[in-house]
Amino acid sequence: MLGRPIGHSLSPVLHRAAYRALGLDWTYEAIDCGVDDLAAVLGRRSDWAGFSCTMPLKHVALQVADDIRPVARAVGAANTLLPRSEGGWIAENTDVAGIVAALSQPPALTGRVTLLGAGGSAQAVLVALAQLGVRRCGVLVRDAGRAARLRATATEVGIAIELGELAADSAALTADLVVSALPAGAADPLAGRAWSGEQAVLDVVYDGWPTPLAAAVAAAGGTVRSGALMLLHQAAAQVELMTGEPAPLEAMRAALLAASPNCGA
Repeated sequence: MLGRPIGHSLSPVLHRAAYRALGLDWTYEAIDCGVDDLAAVLGRRSDWAGFSCTMPLKHVALQVADDIRPVARAVGAANTLLPRSEGGWIAENTDVAGIVAALSQPPALTGRVTLLGAGGSAQAVLVALAQLGVRRCGVLVRDAGRAARLRATATEVGIAIELGELAADSAALTADLVVSALPAGAADPLAGRAWSGEQAVLDVVYDGWPTPLAAAVAAAGGTVRSGALMLLHQAAAQVELMTGEPAPLEAMRAALLAASPNCGA
């Protein structure tokens, strides 16, 4: 796994559990790597089975790739680099698969949707929503001037978005499904609004679960999903891409819960 900072990541826990369950004598290392280091790090490890990429590398991963898969292109970012048989790297994005899986678990989350945030995670959410058949989506952001990439992704996948200001009194927060793609703490001020038992929230944050937002929705009788589900399923998709084997999902889930018992997986 490549990124900076990297020490907090639970991805090694998930991948190592998968390799053990599959009987593979593989390892998975967390490698501190910044934007300027990426090309050199890849060059020294051209025989590896693949890499997970986290911040700040998800956008630059597209620049070093020789082949960009359609989902990664639509998102405008990649969280996975896979070696090509002829040399070079394939950029893929499994965050989308993780979000689709998190939203598809019973009971399936449907209806009017509002997305919080405009960063890379929000772009992946839009692509996932498009795969689930959503064609319109409200979007609440802190700075509309930073939403250009999100607008481009929306156009790419055919979702009409309506931008608004992120505020606790926004009417868009009455949507049936609210997906928070905000960093830790950024959605906390929304916890104090009146939520409904008919609403559902997926919060991509899982460290410190439940988040204040998730706790408020749950207290109102609503449905909440943790970002740990997204983490689990995106890692499972990476395992399948890197090993060619079906991911041992329950072994990975057990390892995740052992490492972080309250993460919501």
